[in-house]
Amino acid sequence: MSDNHILVERPEAQPGVMVIRFNRPEKKNAFTSAMYNRMTAALEEANGDDAVRAVAFLGTEGCFSAGNDMGDFLTYAMSGSKDAPAAAVFIKALALAEKPLVSGVDGLAIGIGTTLNMHCDLTVASARSLFKTPFVDLALVPEAASSLLAPKIIGHQRAFAMLVAGEGFSAQAALDAGLIWRIVEAQAVEAETLALAASLAAKPPQALRIARDLVRGPRDAVLARMDEELLHFSAQLKSAEARAAFEAFMRR
Repeated sequence: MSDNHILVERPEAQPGVMVIRFNRPEKKNAFTSAMYNRMTAALEEANGDDAVRAVAFLGTEGCFSAGNDMGDFLTYAMSGSKDAPAAAVFIKALALAEKPLVSGVDGLAIGIGTTLNMHCDLTVASARSLFKTPFVDLALVPEAASSLLAPKIIGHQRAFAMLVAGEGFSAQAALDAGLIWRIVEAQAVEAETLALAASLAAKPPQALRIARDLVRGPRDAVLARMDEELLHFSAQLKSAEARAAFEAFMRR
């Protein structure tokens, strides 16, 4: 895998901001294990660096992320490994991120491309964005504590439609549901995202941290739900029905 599939940047024009940019457009920014590892390392770096006061996630033009790389997942499923998937380590790092998280979505946001935003404090999206989590269609289950967070954010029926029925949400539907903060023009997504991150980075850091922790609440329940989801996800990932679903997907 190319080292350039995840770009970690500190723009001079936005002091205090770390950008984690998905940069695999030829595969619609589908995440591999190596990409998850790089993002985890970046979040841990941000936690330990007082110079970083906000983190921004960005994709490429027309695509935030198509979710997990199915080939990578199939390899893991067939390996018999008992180690936690790199994705599981990353989502815990998301939950434990100490700095504000913002995201800018343009186009496809599939699977973890949607659930990642549930851990962000502010998300902007272009009108052409699509949020969709086809977990059950792939014989899998929700992840990233989305089974806990989504009902709290968007209500039971919308959460069921998204996480279980696999219904897609347009940017407007996501805004109406409270999943995202703002809709902007596609060409303005990056600038708006970085402006939000820079605005947060400029605030008094201790007050910002305390206020964010109060709004987010304790993380214990989120981490516990991640562990519960992972038990089911790992079992399903190695199941015959998941392998069949993955192989059918790969043949498309």
